[in-house]
Amino acid sequence: MARFIALLLIGPWLVVLGWLYWLYVRRRAANGIPASFDVGVLVAAAFATITCTAIGYGAAFGHGGPIWRQAAAALGAYAGFNVVVLFGLLRHWLARERMTSASRGS
Repeated sequence: MARFIALLLIGPWLVVLGWLYWLYVRRRAANGIPASFDVGVLVAAAFATITCTAIGYGAAFGHGGPIWRQAAAALGAYAGFNVVVLFGLLRHWLARERMTSASRGS
């Protein structure tokens, strides 16, 4: 249970980032990607966050003192969340590029 204390530190920031992702992609929803895709991205980001927290906590072998385990867990959570959200953003950007190139070709 101690490995997830880092989520208390980084969790509020990840909630803000998830909210900003939702606002950004839903305002540009004209590219034909349904909202269920974005819900799936946010759920996958939550699972990646929890998984990477556990991995980061386990990977810190005590270098730099006992606080390093929590720091590594928080860094892992941040990285896991951002990687999944980045893939979601890339999907939206590629879909928008396809739509604009298709409209130029008409």
